[in-house]
Amino acid sequence: MSIPLLRILALLALLIAPQSPAAAQERGPLLLAAASMQEAMTAAADAWAARGHPRPVLSFAGSSALARQIRAGAPADLFLSADEDWMDDVEKAGFVMRGTRTDLAGNRLVLVRPANRRVSLRIGRNMPIARALGRGRLAMANPDSVPAGKYGKAALTALGVWPSIAGKIARADNVRAALALVERGATPLGIVYATDARAGNGVAIVGAFPPSSHPPIRYPLARLTGSRHRDAEGFRRFLLSSAGRAVLARYGFSAP
Repeated sequence: MSIPLLRILALLALLIAPQSPAAAQERGPLLLAAASMQEAMTAAADAWAARGHPRPVLSFAGSSALARQIRAGAPADLFLSADEDWMDDVEKAGFVMRGTRTDLAGNRLVLVRPANRRVSLRIGRNMPIARALGRGRLAMANPDSVPAGKYGKAALTALGVWPSIAGKIARADNVRAALALVERGATPLGIVYATDARAGNGVAIVGAFPPSSHPPIRYPLARLTGSRHRDAEGFRRFLLSSAGRAVLARYGFSAP
């Protein structure tokens, strides 16, 4: 049995397990969110609960994995993707409630290194990144499917260096897994979002990729057609409110 299927079954078991009426009442809406949103959405869920609502249930993974779970029938109320493509995929499949899709936040793409390792590299066209890697690899979320990896590949391609490092990629399931490789010193460099670098332990930013080198980084939020929780729409609106956006700004996210 595949790991994604096991995750779906585990999620289903959690949601349909017998509960007392009080426990069911206490559980908030289920939000499936991109891995890079961990700290921000945890803080937003806490802020929503502080207003007297049941605390939302949060599940984080790569947007590609979450989209596949939704398409496979995993029950959820809200989806927060790290790119437009995977939200488009879910919407075209009929899982997005009409009129609820909105861009919530933006981000930047950066190159990071272990804090205890010096790397002299200026991000720009034809930069000698392969030489900077030496025998090491570049940590990235899977560039074939995960948003952070796709943005990273687009940037490296635009800068003319993708062919020189395409065979030296350490592929990760999501952007936080890529960050962890750099944190542990398993790779000398990695591509993550600026917010991940900010949340990471023991990493430093080498430089930021020019916004023009990759598609705009946008996080679309939508309510799903299978949503039945009475607080789902309220929590969605809270995230889009000035209070919700203030939480996102506190963790380094920009306006979309």
